[in-house]
Amino acid sequence: MGRWEPDARGRMVTAALDLFAERGFDATTAGDIAARAGVTERTFFRHFSDKREVLFDGSSTMQDLVIASVDGAAPGVQPIDVVVSAFASTAEFFDGRAEFAIRRSAVIAASGSLRERELRKLDDLAAAIAEHLVARGIDGAAASLIAEIGVGIFTVAFAQWVSDGATRSLGAYVTAGLSELKAQMACADGHLAT
Repeated sequence: MGRWEPDARGRMVTAALDLFAERGFDATTAGDIAARAGVTERTFFRHFSDKREVLFDGSSTMQDLVIASVDGAAPGVQPIDVVVSAFASTAEFFDGRAEFAIRRSAVIAASGSLRERELRKLDDLAAAIAEHLVARGIDGAAASLIAEIGVGIFTVAFAQWVSDGATRSLGAYVTAGLSELKAQMACADGHLAT
């Protein structure tokens, strides 16, 4: 494949996912990805700072979507509803990248260092959400708790969405997660609903 062919970035993402699945993340180099995609290693590094960024490239876009939704929520909406709605608003982003998300999840699940990086990214996201909740007038400790709960709901919903092959919108899983949490909390006798 010549370097002049279009969509070098897309070819590199596909090549990386293929190689990570075939060889494992640790055994794959940026040079391997570039060669498989038909580009130079220099071209690879013009698009990605390292091979991990092929997998985490959309993190800032996701965070921007979530934060914009939190900031744009109407006054008076319960903070947990604001946060979960913000995560549900990312569904179009993820639904359009379902194949990538499924393949990415498998690569991350197979690597301890990638799972750790994923957790750090989610921690950063929770901190950003909490900061924006505080700007909406929520107490700092409560904002942190709500942000962490929202991230937890999203994480479980995302895992279910991937496990189900992304056949429905991610947003449906996110809103169902909040409904389940509220149902469990509403049990009058303090026992978990079944």
